[in-house]
Amino acid sequence: MTETTENEAQEELEEEKEAAETEPEEKAEEKPPEKEVAAKEEKPSLKAGEKAEEEIEVVEEKLYTVNFRKAWITPRGKRTPRAVRMLRDFVKRHMKTEDVIISNEINEKLWSRSIKKPPRKLRVRVVKDKEGNVIVFPVQGD
Repeated sequence: MTETTENEAQEELEEEKEAAETEPEEKAEEKPPEKEVAAKEEKPSLKAGEKAEEEIEVVEEKLYTVNFRKAWITPRGKRTPRAVRMLRDFVKRHMKTEDVIISNEINEKLWSRSIKKPPRKLRVRVVKDKEGNVIVFPVQGD
């Protein structure tokens, strides 16, 4: 009888080990779908300026080179904010709208060299959607 109880005890231990080995695999398999769901939930929470370009129904699209020469007339500590205002005014004037959204990529390019040294020129792609909003993106390839 002792042999059978030892065998049964060994079998139970083996079963527990197998169950323990399969549980982490199942947990590992469950985690990626949760991450995918979380990533999908984050996408709708984007702001209007951060919309994916595929989601925008393009009515009009134009490429411009915006020159920030006059931004360099202002004092050093106010140059990049002036360049942002100049870009916004330029787009308003050329696209004939008041709703201008500057994308994060363009904003990062303007501020990449700090407040004192904005770029002299910037190539932009301006997209107008069906609601009349205008979004400024960087030209692809630059």
